[in-house]
Formats: sequence, structure tokens, C-alpha cells
Amino acid sequence: MRISLPAAFVAAVLLLDAFLHLSWLVRPAADPRALSLALLNFDTPFTVRSLVPLIVVLTVAALSVVAVSRGRGGRLAKAVALALGGGLLARAELGLAWAFGLGTDTGTPFYWLNLLLYTPLCVALAFATGAVLMRAFSPGV
Repeated sequence: MRISLPAAFVAAVLLLDAFLHLSWLVRPAADPRALSLALLNFDTPFTVRSLVPLIVVLTVAALSVVAVSRGRGGRLAKAVALALGGGLLARAELGLAWAFGLGTDTGTPFYWLNLLLYTPLCVALAFATGAVLMRAFSPGV
């Protein structure tokens, strides 16, 4: 059984994100505070303690979606994929609030990253994850 296109899309984006976080772990940013504010809209450290768990979670989520797409991984992979889809939907909803200027300054890099990249990507990833799960839970597939 081959990996589905939606699963490949989700896994590729999550693994790319994990790789970006790994790169910040290996080669820290010149100004971590500015990077944090631009990417997250709040000041958080880019430390081993915060990055390694995130890299692991992103990788496990990517592998789980691929496993579900291939009919493998059982209930655990499906639960991880379902949690991923729910988290992506929640992030997309929060991103829409931020897009309307609620809780963020519209003149910041974060605002534009959220508007043009993060929120649309979360919506697309949530739909793709949902497609993988719908196929996995469909009888006779």
C-alpha cells in the first residue's frame, strides 16, 4: 500500500518544521528574542529543553500520519493523527483571530507570517489530516 498524497503533504510539512527546529538547535539564531517575537509573537527561549521535545512531537506526528495512510500503526497512530488534526484546527481558529488583529499588532512580522503562511497552512494540513483519517475509518478501505 502506498502513501496517500494528503499524508505525504502533512508529513513533508511536519518534517520540514522539525528540521527547522533542529537547525535552530544546532546553529542558534544571532538574536533568539527577535526570532521568537517574529515567529511566535512572544519571547521564548530556543533551548534544548524546548526544541528537542518539539522536534520529537513533529516527527512522531508525521510518522503517525504516514502509518495511518498505509493502514498501519493501529489505534495509537490514529489517536496521534486525530490529536494532530484537532491541534491544527485549533491553531487555524486562533490564527483567524490574530488575522483580524485580536491579540497581535498588525505591524509585526508575526502578523504577516500568520496571515500569509501559518493560518492557511494549518487549514490545509488540518484538511489533509482529516482526509487521511476519513479514509482510515471508512469501512471497506
